[in-house]
Amino acid sequence: MTQPRQFVIEADGGSRGNPGPAGYGAVVVDPVTGETLAEAAEYIGVATNNVAEYKGLIAGLKAAKALVPDASAGGALQVRVRMDSKLVVEQMSGRWKIKHPDMKPLAAEAARILPASAVTYEWIPREKNKHADRLANEAMDAGKRGKQWEPSASTAALDTPRPSTTAGLPPVSGPPGDAAAGAARARAALSSRPGAATGTAPAAAPTPTASSTAPQVGWAAAPDLGAPATFVLLRHGETALTPEKRFSGSGGSDPELSATGRHQAERIAQSLAARGTIEEIVSSPLRRCRETAAAVAARLGLEVRIEDGLRETDFGAWEGLTFAEVRERYGPDLDAWLASAKAAPTGGGESFAEVARRVAATRDRLTARYAGRTVLLVTHVTPIKTLVRLALGAPPEAMFRMELSAASVSAVAYYSDGNVSLRLLNDTSHLR
Repeated sequence: MTQPRQFVIEADGGSRGNPGPAGYGAVVVDPVTGETLAEAAEYIGVATNNVAEYKGLIAGLKAAKALVPDASAGGALQVRVRMDSKLVVEQMSGRWKIKHPDMKPLAAEAARILPASAVTYEWIPREKNKHADRLANEAMDAGKRGKQWEPSASTAALDTPRPSTTAGLPPVSGPPGDAAAGAARARAALSSRPGAATGTAPAAAPTPTASSTAPQVGWAAAPDLGAPATFVLLRHGETALTPEKRFSGSGGSDPELSATGRHQAERIAQSLAARGTIEEIVSSPLRRCRETAAAVAARLGLEVRIEDGLRETDFGAWEGLTFAEVRERYGPDLDAWLASAKAAPTGGGESFAEVARRVAATRDRLTARYAGRTVLLVTHVTPIKTLVRLALGAPPEAMFRMELSAASVSAVAYYSDGNVSLRLLNDTSHLR
């Protein structure tokens, strides 16, 4: 029986603006020799990152099919597609639903090129997709000059040398998530060993002991715990109360986003779409968060799940007042609140201790539900600061020592052994 031809396809797409001037690149590689068998790239005008990525996939599959005349026949060709787009990999693998109307026809077109049994999909870090990335950028550069990409002018293959074999790379399995840690980090370490590069089987791993499963602290090599649940914590955009620094919790007027807040929501939506890592969106029930989440969801083609545990503190009688006004009217109560996490605002509001219990319970539910996934939590100052404080094991007074701007992004990763890693705090680079 004739063995099927085996190819590796690496594909990528990019957009300078998202949407903006866009292009894709794809390369077909011999998995044994590492030889480049075909390249494809094209400037596609104004489009989003995701559209460009799908276009790159389609071009790569067509290029592979062109190399094997009877590729449509079952068993004639086996292709492994490697991309740094979790969205495309998960959707084409059938694990994620395709909801965005722009993606559905592209996914259908990609699925028709080769039999489903002939194609497998693998997510890889961006740094391992340099050849296709370089082709996509060459295409966008050509488009900027009013031209199309030409193979004769490409230096992508020369600029991105690859090892003599890619067949030895272990297939990626398990849930998507933070590729810099957990299982992905362990797989990357294995694939970089000499045995993996030559196809030689690696030495057997030592038998695990009780100590090998203990939580790791510091810079020591961690066990393969799987990808963490990564929470990207987004504070909502501005409301009319934000620049005036008024208390605005869950017991007040539930204000909508201001014009500035709506602009901030669009900016963060663009930024998160460009990163391409968000898999789920969960929002506080308050209007300012729902509006911020909706802007991101529209850009990413995702649905928003409402989680009551992410609501802001109920500030009682202080709702709508400035700090100075609360000081003037309720001075002793304010002093007590600043001195103790157990003190509640005037008029039956929530204490920080009560909020911490609520937020911790919500965290536990969500980490269990979204193990191994990257989730955008659209919420408020107090819940975000609480999650950060708990992650660091910091005392309650740390709440008053953190700055958290409107529409800022923070991130915390939660591992299966109980370890937690603060990845980002109060990032506003997308607003500049």
